[in-house]
Amino acid sequence: MKKIEFIGKAAVIRQHIPQNVIEFPRSLVHFHTYGLLTPFFVGLREGRLMATRCKNPKCSEKRMWIPPRAHCPDCYELMEWEEVPQPVIGTIYAYTQVVYAGIGMELTTPYWQIDVELPDCATAPKSYLLYGTPRIGIKVKAVFRTEYPTNTVLDYCWAPYDEE
Repeated sequence: MKKIEFIGKAAVIRQHIPQNVIEFPRSLVHFHTYGLLTPFFVGLREGRLMATRCKNPKCSEKRMWIPPRAHCPDCYELMEWEEVPQPVIGTIYAYTQVVYAGIGMELTTPYWQIDVELPDCATAPKSYLLYGTPRIGIKVKAVFRTEYPTNTVLDYCWAPYDEE
């Protein structure tokens, strides 16, 4: 089975503290800070999926958010970080085949872009299926690029998961 491959160059970390600042190796050099969302990208690099959750007792939304939000979209309070328990298993909610990815999406094409439903999650995180053919309702497991990470959202994807 053909695996989708990253074909670009990894972003270099120029600064770790207080937030990650990365250098994108593209046709022009772009410096970008992840700011308050830095823990998400650090987690990916370490093989962990980090989410945010609102701890305001008056807020109606208590589920976690992936991709994370620095501030709650409902009550605007600062969100708190938590790690999604391993293994990270979800269900394919929706999918589409990407034939032309455009600039900046450095994966071999075609590939399957999938939305994954996770328990206790207010969102359906979007990423790509590492291999195989998606179907709505099948289980997938998060896979992390910890060796030679890109320091981008491409450092995690999903693979079909067979419950044993």
